[in-house]
Amino acid sequence: MSDPKEMSFLDHLEELRWHVIRGGIAIIITSIVAFFFMDVIFKYVVLGPARVDFITYRMLNKLVTFAGQPQLAIDKINFTLQSRTLSGQFTMHLTAAGVVGLVVAFPYVFWEIWRFIKPGLHIKEARSSTGAVFWVSLLFMMGILFGFFVVSPLSIQFLANYQLSELIENQFDVNSYISTLTTLTLSCGVMFQLPMLVYVLTKIGIVTPSFLRNYRRHSIVIILIIAAIITPPDVMSQLLVSMPLFLLYEVSIWVSAIEVRKLKKKLANAPILN
Repeated sequence: MSDPKEMSFLDHLEELRWHVIRGGIAIIITSIVAFFFMDVIFKYVVLGPARVDFITYRMLNKLVTFAGQPQLAIDKINFTLQSRTLSGQFTMHLTAAGVVGLVVAFPYVFWEIWRFIKPGLHIKEARSSTGAVFWVSLLFMMGILFGFFVVSPLSIQFLANYQLSELIENQFDVNSYISTLTTLTLSCGVMFQLPMLVYVLTKIGIVTPSFLRNYRRHSIVIILIIAAIITPPDVMSQLLVSMPLFLLYEVSIWVSAIEVRKLKKKLANAPILN
Protein backbone atom coordinates (compact mmCIF):
# COMPACT_ATOMS: atom_id res chain seq x y z
CA MET A 1 0.00 0.00 0.00
CA SER A 2 1.41 3.40 -0.95
CA ASP A 3 2.12 6.00 1.66
CA PRO A 4 -0.52 8.77 1.44
CA LYS A 5 2.13 11.27 2.51
CA GLU A 6 4.42 10.32 -0.36
CA MET A 7 4.69 13.09 -2.96
CA SER A 8 4.36 12.51 -6.69
CA PHE A 9 6.98 13.62 -9.19
CA LEU A 10 4.92 16.69 -10.09
CA ASP A 11 4.52 17.52 -6.41
CA HIS A 12 8.31 17.40 -6.03
CA LEU A 13 8.71 19.71 -9.02
CA GLU A 14 6.22 22.13 -7.52
CA GLU A 15 8.02 22.04 -4.19
CA LEU A 16 11.37 22.61 -5.91
CA ARG A 17 9.90 25.51 -7.87
CA TRP A 18 8.89 27.34 -4.71
CA HIS A 19 12.28 26.78 -3.10
CA VAL A 20 13.93 28.20 -6.23
CA ILE A 21 11.53 31.15 -6.27
CA ARG A 22 12.21 32.00 -2.62
CA GLY A 23 15.97 31.72 -3.20
CA GLY A 24 15.67 33.92 -6.29
CA ILE A 25 13.64 36.52 -4.36
CA ALA A 26 16.38 36.61 -1.68
CA ILE A 27 19.02 37.27 -4.35
CA ILE A 28 16.87 39.98 -5.96
CA ILE A 29 16.26 41.73 -2.62
CA THR A 30 19.95 41.74 -1.63
CA SER A 31 20.89 42.85 -5.17
CA ILE A 32 18.44 45.78 -4.96
CA VAL A 33 19.92 46.83 -1.61
CA ALA A 34 23.42 46.56 -3.10
CA PHE A 35 22.27 48.58 -6.14
CA PHE A 36 21.30 51.57 -3.98
CA PHE A 37 24.51 51.38 -1.93
CA MET A 38 26.75 50.80 -4.94
CA ASP A 39 28.66 54.05 -4.50
CA VAL A 40 30.07 52.77 -1.20
CA ILE A 41 30.38 49.16 -2.39
CA PHE A 42 32.11 50.18 -5.58
CA LYS A 43 34.58 52.47 -3.86
CA TYR A 44 35.62 50.19 -1.00
CA VAL A 45 34.88 46.69 -2.35
CA VAL A 46 34.82 46.47 -6.14
CA LEU A 47 37.62 48.97 -6.73
CA GLY A 48 39.49 48.07 -3.54
CA PRO A 49 42.09 45.81 -5.22
CA ALA A 50 42.66 48.53 -7.83
CA ARG A 51 43.89 51.01 -5.21
CA VAL A 52 47.43 50.99 -3.84
CA ASP A 53 46.13 51.62 -0.30
CA PHE A 54 44.16 48.34 -0.31
CA ILE A 55 44.75 46.41 2.92
CA THR A 56 46.43 43.47 1.14
CA TYR A 57 49.02 45.73 -0.48
CA ARG A 58 49.65 47.54 2.80
CA MET A 59 50.22 44.24 4.63
CA LEU A 60 52.55 42.98 1.88
CA ASN A 61 54.50 46.24 1.99
CA LYS A 62 54.97 45.85 5.74
CA LEU A 63 56.08 42.24 5.20
CA VAL A 64 58.69 43.01 2.55
CA THR A 65 59.96 46.00 4.54
CA PHE A 66 60.33 43.79 7.61
CA ALA A 67 62.20 41.25 5.46
CA GLY A 68 64.60 43.98 4.37
CA GLN A 69 63.38 44.12 0.77
CA PRO A 70 61.67 47.54 0.52
CA GLN A 71 62.28 47.58 -3.25
CA LEU A 72 59.55 44.93 -3.56
CA ALA A 73 56.93 47.20 -1.98
CA ILE A 74 53.83 47.86 -4.07
CA ASP A 75 53.65 51.62 -4.60
CA LYS A 76 51.91 51.76 -7.96
CA ILE A 77 49.19 49.92 -9.86
CA ASN A 78 49.75 50.87 -13.46
CA PHE A 79 46.36 50.96 -15.15
CA THR A 80 43.26 53.05 -15.70
CA LEU A 81 39.68 51.81 -16.04
CA GLN A 82 37.48 52.88 -18.92
CA SER A 83 33.90 52.32 -20.00
CA ARG A 84 33.94 51.79 -23.76
CA THR A 85 30.22 51.41 -24.43
CA LEU A 86 27.29 53.76 -23.93
CA SER A 87 25.55 51.45 -21.46
CA GLY A 88 28.80 50.15 -19.95
CA GLN A 89 28.59 51.80 -16.54
CA PHE A 90 24.92 50.96 -16.06
CA THR A 91 25.52 47.33 -17.08
CA MET A 92 28.48 47.24 -14.71
CA HIS A 93 26.28 48.64 -11.92
CA LEU A 94 23.71 45.88 -12.45
CA THR A 95 26.36 43.15 -12.69
CA ALA A 96 28.16 44.23 -9.52
CA ALA A 97 24.87 44.45 -7.62
CA GLY A 98 23.90 40.97 -8.80
CA VAL A 99 27.20 39.42 -7.73
CA VAL A 100 27.09 41.11 -4.31
CA GLY A 101 23.47 40.00 -3.90
CA LEU A 102 24.37 36.40 -4.77
CA VAL A 103 27.24 36.29 -2.28
CA VAL A 104 25.24 37.86 0.55
CA ALA A 105 22.17 35.70 -0.08
CA PHE A 106 24.11 32.45 -0.55
CA PRO A 107 23.48 31.05 2.98
CA TYR A 108 19.73 31.51 2.58
CA VAL A 109 19.73 30.14 -0.97
CA PHE A 110 21.60 27.02 0.13
CA TRP A 111 19.24 26.68 3.11
CA GLU A 112 16.31 26.62 0.68
CA ILE A 113 18.06 23.94 -1.41
CA TRP A 114 18.78 21.94 1.75
CA ARG A 115 15.13 22.18 2.84
CA PHE A 116 14.20 20.50 -0.44
CA ILE A 117 16.85 17.76 -0.16
CA LYS A 118 16.57 16.93 3.55
CA PRO A 119 13.07 15.30 3.54
CA GLY A 120 14.40 12.71 1.06
CA LEU A 121 17.11 11.56 3.47
CA HIS A 122 16.79 8.74 5.95
CA ILE A 123 16.53 9.72 9.62
CA LYS A 124 20.14 8.70 10.34
CA GLU A 125 21.40 10.52 7.24
CA ALA A 126 19.52 13.67 8.22
CA ARG A 127 20.99 13.52 11.73
CA SER A 128 24.55 13.00 10.48
CA SER A 129 24.22 15.94 8.10
CA THR A 130 23.17 18.38 10.82
CA GLY A 131 24.98 21.66 10.34
CA ALA A 132 25.41 21.23 6.58
CA VAL A 133 24.03 24.71 5.85
CA PHE A 134 26.37 26.27 8.42
CA TRP A 135 29.52 24.51 7.18
CA VAL A 136 28.81 25.02 3.47
CA SER A 137 28.07 28.71 4.06
CA LEU A 138 31.13 29.14 6.29
CA LEU A 139 33.47 27.50 3.76
CA PHE A 140 31.96 29.53 0.93
CA MET A 141 32.44 32.82 2.78
CA MET A 142 36.00 31.85 3.76
CA GLY A 143 36.72 31.14 0.09
CA ILE A 144 35.18 34.45 -0.96
CA LEU A 145 37.31 36.36 1.55
CA PHE A 146 40.44 34.47 0.49
CA GLY A 147 39.73 35.15 -3.17
CA PHE A 148 39.00 38.83 -2.57
CA PHE A 149 41.85 39.64 -0.19
CA VAL A 150 44.58 37.32 -1.53
CA VAL A 151 44.05 35.89 -5.03
CA SER A 152 42.40 38.90 -6.70
CA PRO A 153 44.82 41.60 -5.47
CA LEU A 154 47.87 39.50 -6.40
CA SER A 155 46.50 38.77 -9.86
CA ILE A 156 45.35 42.33 -10.53
CA GLN A 157 48.60 43.83 -9.28
CA PHE A 158 50.70 41.52 -11.47
CA LEU A 159 48.62 41.92 -14.63
CA ALA A 160 48.26 45.68 -14.21
CA ASN A 161 52.00 46.25 -13.80
CA TYR A 162 53.09 43.83 -16.51
CA GLN A 163 54.37 45.71 -19.55
CA LEU A 164 56.03 44.61 -22.77
CA SER A 165 57.00 48.20 -23.52
CA GLU A 166 56.73 51.57 -21.82
CA LEU A 167 54.99 52.81 -24.98
CA ILE A 168 52.00 50.56 -24.22
CA GLU A 169 49.54 51.91 -21.68
CA ASN A 170 47.29 49.63 -19.66
CA GLN A 171 43.76 50.92 -20.16
CA PHE A 172 41.32 48.21 -19.20
CA ASP A 173 37.60 48.06 -19.80
CA VAL A 174 35.83 48.16 -16.45
CA ASN A 175 33.71 45.15 -17.39
CA SER A 176 36.90 43.14 -17.94
CA TYR A 177 38.14 44.19 -14.50
CA ILE A 178 34.88 43.20 -12.78
CA SER A 179 34.73 39.91 -14.71
CA THR A 180 38.26 39.01 -13.56
CA LEU A 181 37.56 40.01 -9.96
CA THR A 182 34.28 38.07 -9.90
CA THR A 183 35.71 34.93 -11.50
CA LEU A 184 38.69 34.75 -9.15
CA THR A 185 36.62 35.43 -6.02
CA LEU A 186 33.74 33.06 -6.79
CA SER A 187 36.16 30.32 -7.93
CA CYS A 188 37.79 30.38 -4.49
CA GLY A 189 34.36 30.20 -2.86
CA VAL A 190 33.67 27.02 -4.83
CA MET A 191 37.12 25.47 -4.24
CA PHE A 192 36.75 25.89 -0.48
CA GLN A 193 33.87 23.38 -0.60
CA LEU A 194 36.42 20.55 -0.92
CA PRO A 195 35.91 19.21 2.66
CA MET A 196 32.13 19.07 2.16
CA LEU A 197 32.56 17.33 -1.20
CA VAL A 198 34.86 14.74 0.37
CA TYR A 199 32.37 14.25 3.21
CA VAL A 200 29.57 13.46 0.75
CA LEU A 201 31.78 11.17 -1.38
CA THR A 202 32.92 9.32 1.75
CA LYS A 203 29.37 8.89 2.92
CA ILE A 204 28.31 7.24 -0.34
CA GLY A 205 31.43 5.04 -0.38
CA ILE A 206 33.37 6.56 -3.27
CA VAL A 207 36.25 8.08 -1.27
CA THR A 208 38.16 6.76 1.76
CA PRO A 209 40.92 8.29 3.94
CA SER A 210 43.44 5.76 2.60
CA PHE A 211 42.56 6.75 -0.96
CA LEU A 212 43.14 10.42 -0.14
CA ARG A 213 46.43 9.66 1.61
CA ASN A 214 47.67 7.46 -1.24
CA TYR A 215 46.95 10.19 -3.76
CA ARG A 216 48.33 13.05 -1.63
CA ARG A 217 51.28 13.53 -4.00
CA HIS A 218 48.95 13.67 -6.98
CA SER A 219 46.80 16.22 -5.16
CA ILE A 220 49.85 18.43 -4.59
CA VAL A 221 50.50 18.52 -8.33
CA ILE A 222 46.84 19.25 -9.09
CA ILE A 223 46.68 22.03 -6.48
CA LEU A 224 49.84 23.63 -7.88
CA ILE A 225 48.36 23.50 -11.38
CA ILE A 226 45.13 25.11 -10.16
CA ALA A 227 47.12 27.78 -8.31
CA ALA A 228 49.17 28.44 -11.45
CA ILE A 229 45.98 28.89 -13.49
CA ILE A 230 44.21 31.34 -11.17
CA THR A 231 47.25 33.37 -10.08
CA PRO A 232 49.98 35.39 -11.81
CA PRO A 233 52.99 33.33 -12.96
CA ASP A 234 55.21 33.97 -9.94
CA VAL A 235 56.19 31.51 -7.22
CA MET A 236 55.11 33.64 -4.25
CA SER A 237 51.53 34.09 -5.50
CA GLN A 238 51.19 30.39 -6.29
CA LEU A 239 52.43 29.39 -2.83
CA LEU A 240 50.07 31.83 -1.11
CA VAL A 241 47.14 30.29 -2.96
CA SER A 242 48.36 26.69 -2.69
CA MET A 243 48.88 26.63 1.08
CA PRO A 244 45.19 27.02 2.04
CA LEU A 245 44.29 24.38 -0.56
CA PHE A 246 46.85 21.98 0.90
CA LEU A 247 45.34 22.63 4.32
CA LEU A 248 41.83 22.00 3.00
CA TYR A 249 42.99 18.70 1.51
CA GLU A 250 44.40 17.61 4.88
CA VAL A 251 41.15 18.69 6.57
CA SER A 252 39.27 16.63 3.98
CA ILE A 253 41.32 13.53 4.95
CA TRP A 254 40.45 14.15 8.60
CA VAL A 255 36.75 14.59 7.75
CA SER A 256 36.76 11.40 5.70
CA ALA A 257 38.50 9.45 8.50
CA ILE A 258 35.91 10.58 11.06
CA GLU A 259 33.05 9.53 8.79
CA VAL A 260 34.65 6.11 8.12
CA ARG A 261 35.09 5.52 11.87
CA LYS A 262 31.43 6.36 12.42
CA LEU A 263 30.44 3.93 9.67
CA LYS A 264 32.58 1.11 11.10
CA LYS A 265 31.17 1.70 14.59
CA LYS A 266 27.65 1.64 13.21
CA LEU A 267 28.32 -1.66 11.40
CA ALA A 268 29.92 -3.16 14.52
CA ASN A 269 26.86 -2.31 16.62
CA ALA A 270 24.39 -3.53 14.01
CA PRO A 271 22.47 -6.71 14.95
CA ILE A 272 23.61 -9.89 13.21
CA LEU A 273 20.88 -11.52 11.16
CA ASN A 274 20.79 -15.31 11.06
